[in-house]
Amino acid sequence: MEKKLYFVGAGGIGMANLVRYYLAHGAAVAGYDRAPSELTAALEQEGLQFTDLDDRNAIPEPFRNADDTLVVYTPAIPEDNDILRYFRQNGFRVIKRAALLGRITEHTDGICVSGSHGKTTTSSMIANILRGTEAGCTAFLGGILRNTGSNLVLNEKSRYSVIEADEYDRSFHQLHPWLAVVTSTDPDHLDIYGDEEHYLEAFSIFTSLIRPGGHLLVHTGLKFKPAPGPDVTVATYSGGSEGDWHAEDITYGDGTITFTLAGPDGLRIENLSPGVPVDINIDNAVAAAAAAITAGATPEQVREGLASFRGAKRRFEIWRDGKDGGTVLIDDYAHSPNEIRASIRSVRKLFTGKDLTVIFQPHLYTRTRDFAPDFADALSECDHLVMPEIYPARELPIPGISSHTILDAVKGPQKTYCERKDLLNLIKNSNFDVLMTLGAADIDRLLPEISHILEEKAKAEA
Repeated sequence: MEKKLYFVGAGGIGMANLVRYYLAHGAAVAGYDRAPSELTAALEQEGLQFTDLDDRNAIPEPFRNADDTLVVYTPAIPEDNDILRYFRQNGFRVIKRAALLGRITEHTDGICVSGSHGKTTTSSMIANILRGTEAGCTAFLGGILRNTGSNLVLNEKSRYSVIEADEYDRSFHQLHPWLAVVTSTDPDHLDIYGDEEHYLEAFSIFTSLIRPGGHLLVHTGLKFKPAPGPDVTVATYSGGSEGDWHAEDITYGDGTITFTLAGPDGLRIENLSPGVPVDINIDNAVAAAAAAITAGATPEQVREGLASFRGAKRRFEIWRDGKDGGTVLIDDYAHSPNEIRASIRSVRKLFTGKDLTVIFQPHLYTRTRDFAPDFADALSECDHLVMPEIYPARELPIPGISSHTILDAVKGPQKTYCERKDLLNLIKNSNFDVLMTLGAADIDRLLPEISHILEEKAKAEA
């Protein structure tokens, strides 16, 4: 195992679990990220030597020896990053995050969850079920599992590793799963893939990497063509009535969803209830249950693991339930049109008859350009829409592309453009039944202040 590592992009959610993994194993770990956050502060408490200065002089002296320091970076880091350039110019071993993850997991039975959406929640559900079994698991998650307060589940004795298999930059091609899940293949990251055909091809390649004797679990109705080897067992699933694994007898009531899991060979597990009761979690729960059972979990362990699941942060996270008579506040990472549509429809079912205001911050100029009509169509299902400027992340602006590219095409709801710096004032001076923040940008950093504002308004109106 590596004893000294430097992470370029250490504050990213997918990098942070690797930082934690090596810190837990006693390695010396340092890293850079351009923006300090609650997560980087937590990592510093755990032992990370951190800087937000993109300056090679900020690299600690013990990490300047190319002979004993492994450098790990995320593809989101620009090529002109000074720290990354220093390491490359001075002969360090420099690898992508995905290569390190593949190296860690090559000696375990990897349960790898891929998909354009659903992978964080599904992998978190699998981890929550398996950590309650004798087999256990180590899990590298793309979100903070609220049950544990971490994006890493660590069990040195377990043969299983649960991995969120990210398709960005073809990262998931570094993995060799024992069990692979494909939740969805809605086109995304076309800045990398160019078109839908190549995006779907990447998922086919991913399924070809499953080990002999392994398993593939695919959501029904997906466009791509799975390409597993002849010794791989293939099964389908859905949250509806189709698939080898599927849900039956779905009931809603008192803020809960209950269903029966039907599986191969007449398997039936009744009274399953995902702890986060939204429609899309029926699909995710079916996939998680199927994967966990394949790994040896019992029906009762599946029932308990799903019921106790508190969700991953930013995955339909309820900040305020409105039971004090004030505004309901929900945050969701949904950043594709289908995810947004599913989130809005779930809110409609949970809070029937209430007015829904959505604040959606677009993430990436390319994603906005490529899917603007679909975003507009999905966002047209809310009552009021507020949109700040695009969050660029790793990208430079594209002429003619802005939040208005989506906003102008939205039909139906009242709609407002509001720069991010003015959002809190807008919220102070508005009234809401249900307020939902959506997107993969950094709008979640405003949630503590938004929640406080709504709390104070509820007290004033009581």
